[in-house]
This record gives sequence, C-alpha cells and structure tokens, in this order.
Amino acid sequence: QSTWGNFKVLGGSLSIFVFSGFLGILTADFLSGMVHWSCDTWGTVDIPIIGAGLLRPFREHHIDPTAITRHDFIETNGDNFAVLVPSLAYMAWRFFNEEKDTLRKDFNWCMYCYMLYVFISLTNQFHKFSHTYFGLPRFITLLQDLHMILPKKHHRIHHVAPHETYFCITTGWLNAPLEMIRFWPTLEYSIQYLTGAKPRDDDFMWATKRCASAEVVASTNSSNSIKNVAAVTANLHHN
Repeated sequence: QSTWGNFKVLGGSLSIFVFSGFLGILTADFLSGMVHWSCDTWGTVDIPIIGAGLLRPFREHHIDPTAITRHDFIETNGDNFAVLVPSLAYMAWRFFNEEKDTLRKDFNWCMYCYMLYVFISLTNQFHKFSHTYFGLPRFITLLQDLHMILPKKHHRIHHVAPHETYFCITTGWLNAPLEMIRFWPTLEYSIQYLTGAKPRDDDFMWATKRCASAEVVASTNSSNSIKNVAAVTANLHHN
C-alpha cells in the first residue's frame, strides 16, 4: 500500500497530519517560553527546592551564557527526557500493538503529541546549540540558518539586559508574534497589579551581587599583582 494510502487509513488527510505536527512544534515553543519567562521573571533563588534546583540555573545563565555549552548530553537533556520518554515509549507501543481502526480515531492527535514531546525533549539541546559558536555539525547550523531550530542571532536578543523579551527557545518561531501583541509585558503587568510582585526583581539583585563579587575578586587580584610587582622591583633595586 502507498504511503498516501497509509495516511488515508490512519489519519484521513495528509494535510491535517502535517498541520497537527506543526501545531505540536508551536506548542512546544510556546511552553518553552512560558517556563523560561516564569523562571527568569518570578521567584527567588532562596525558595526551597525550586530556588536552587530550577531558578538559580536561569540566573546564572544570564551571567555566563556559554556555561551550558560545557554540559554533557545527560546534564543538558536529562530532566526533559526523564519526563517525556515514557510518554513517547507508550505512543510507540500503541503504534506497534493497536489495531488501525483504534489508531484512526486519534491519529492526528497522536501526531500532535508526538511532535510536542520530541521538541520539548530537545529544547535544552537546541538552546545549547544557540550558544555554541564552534564545532557544530553542518546540518545543525543549516537548521539554525533555516530557522527550523533556535538560531544564534535570534536568541542573542534575549541576552541583552534586562532579559525581558524573546523567551521561546525551542524554535523561536513565536517570539516575534508574541512581541507584536506585547504578550509578556501584558502578563507581567497583570501579575504585578494583582500581587504587587515586581518582574525580574530577584534576577536583577542576584546578578548585581554576583557582578559585585566578581569586581571585588578582580580588584583583589589586581591589588595583589601590583604588590608582587612592587616587591620584585624593590628586590631588584636592593640587589
């Protein structure tokens, strides 16, 4: 039976099949933006459990964006895979074991979920690629150039302080449309109006403290270097 025939049997329409997958990718991009925006904008690193485990890496990423490129595959993708691989495995089991009549009823929904799960699973990897400037395989840079996955220049917009825009990091397709309708500022204004919480307050204070600490270290190292030079010069004169 032809490929088209298989699509007709299971999904009824190739166009709906493809559109379902496309919607799955868009949903993954939107969800990546929601998680990214939430962790960048609200909460503090002192909150039990999620503060150190979830929010702190987002704060540190704004100070050292390339740190993610030093993470191995498991560290980069382990959390997402652990959540979603069981769902993908269940979907695979269904396709190998259930009757076509059963699959036909929700085949397009399965396609939507499949692309959603796959792209969410790979979101952190795509994000890592967007910060990797050397050594990427040619097919990855081609996908970035075609904006099939998150491009470097596109994501760089988010890393301009105060990090208040372009939060979607799976493909980045929704960043421009969401900016056009002022989705994030409207959401932030609503939450601030209702709760009094200030967006990115902890992110700004934490980054300021870290930068101040770095300046102290740099100043101390510079002072020690000057003292060492002075001591060496004095010894030379003495000799």
